[in-house]
Amino acid sequence: MLSTCSADGKRDLAILNRALESTLSPIVIFATNRGICTIRGTDIVSPHGIPVDLLDRLVIIRTMPYAVEEIVQVVSIRAQTESLSIEEEALVLLGEIGVNTSLRYVVQLLTPAAILARTNGREAITREDIEEIDSLFYDAKSSAKLLAEQADKYIS
Repeated sequence: MLSTCSADGKRDLAILNRALESTLSPIVIFATNRGICTIRGTDIVSPHGIPVDLLDRLVIIRTMPYAVEEIVQVVSIRAQTESLSIEEEALVLLGEIGVNTSLRYVVQLLTPAAILARTNGREAITREDIEEIDSLFYDAKSSAKLLAEQADKYIS
């Protein structure tokens, strides 16, 4: 991520701008889920937190959230890659959780769920393992919401 808060960040941005304007311009892909927000290290508010002089050189491609079936497919592939056995009901639950949270969150649940299953003497991850692990952890949105609701209890 480019940081415009330091001399190095400003130099990096200048180099990137120069590269994008050259005849042999590289294809650069930025992936972000940031909306209208402050550019890091500044007081400037901009779409996606990207400086306006860089933003006008971009083609913005709208992406859609994953469907349950897509999340189930990705999690299934990830479980196979990690040599984890997982029941179909557990995969479906992970898909449902992923629609409400994120694909990253449900993929991250696989490891603790596998540990819980092994601790309980099972080879395969079950729906109950996913429910228990999901109750122990927060996804990023839930964590941010909890922190905002209880802001008065934290040092700011």
